[in-house]
Amino acid sequence: MSNNSSAVAAPKKVWTAARKKDLFFDTLFIIILTLVSFMCLFPFIHVFSKSISEEAYVIANKVVMLPKGFSLNAYEKIFADKSILRSMWVTIVVTVTFTIIGMFLTVCAAYALSRKELKGRTLMSFLIMCTMYFVAGTIPDYLLMNSLHMLETWWCMILPLCFAPYNLLIMKNNFQGNINDSLVESAVIDGAGHFRILWSIVLPLSKPIMATIALFYAVGRWNAYQDALYYIKQRTDLRPLQLKLYYLIVSATESFQAEGGVIGVLTNPEVLRASCVIFATVPIICIYPFIQKYFVQGTMIGAVKG
Repeated sequence: MSNNSSAVAAPKKVWTAARKKDLFFDTLFIIILTLVSFMCLFPFIHVFSKSISEEAYVIANKVVMLPKGFSLNAYEKIFADKSILRSMWVTIVVTVTFTIIGMFLTVCAAYALSRKELKGRTLMSFLIMCTMYFVAGTIPDYLLMNSLHMLETWWCMILPLCFAPYNLLIMKNNFQGNINDSLVESAVIDGAGHFRILWSIVLPLSKPIMATIALFYAVGRWNAYQDALYYIKQRTDLRPLQLKLYYLIVSATESFQAEGGVIGVLTNPEVLRASCVIFATVPIICIYPFIQKYFVQGTMIGAVKG
């Protein structure tokens, strides 16, 4: 019997200079990405720690990463105001309605501008893009809302910003780069109209960019409060959550200063501000993990022009 021991010998890993170089750079990139991730996460951890720390430690600037002591007085003050739940409901309704209308307008406009047979689409795209660089200002916007009788209504928080040119350009580039013209031509030959093509072909193939743009609209509307601050003065029942928390912080700051900043008399504004940030941020953060996969794909695809 012949000796085949040499033929079946397990290969040994040879640590060449190239492999050592790749290992070094891989380790370096992992360390850099870890540090960058920590830098992005640190502000949220810092704010959360301040929101559940005792006021004396926060005033003394001793809270950095881990909370000092434990206190939920700020959260109790937030939930003690029953109008907070009303403001939360207003924010949810406005955000959902705003996102639906914004997505409808953006999808329809992006599909139309992505079709080569549309005459003047280059000029239309240019005019829409110009609105990203030139704005009228706050006073003309207020006068417009007043002339349209939209002050002190739901629509002043929904209609003015429900169409974003930046989101339109991203979705338009996605449609042009990822929807094959042959698919559209085949559907046209079969007798399908543009609405059928959009619903049955374009939208099913555009789930990543749809999730990305929807997230942009929802997060932007959820965090906004300036328009409500300008347009809603008398109807306190229409104040969104962010505006309600803003007034809560202002009231706490004025009361705290009036009391001379005595610890334990009122909730410290810094602690209350941190609690409001966490209270308003957690709901939108809970949604993000469910669409993270589509968000990453949509951002990469929509950012490259086909």
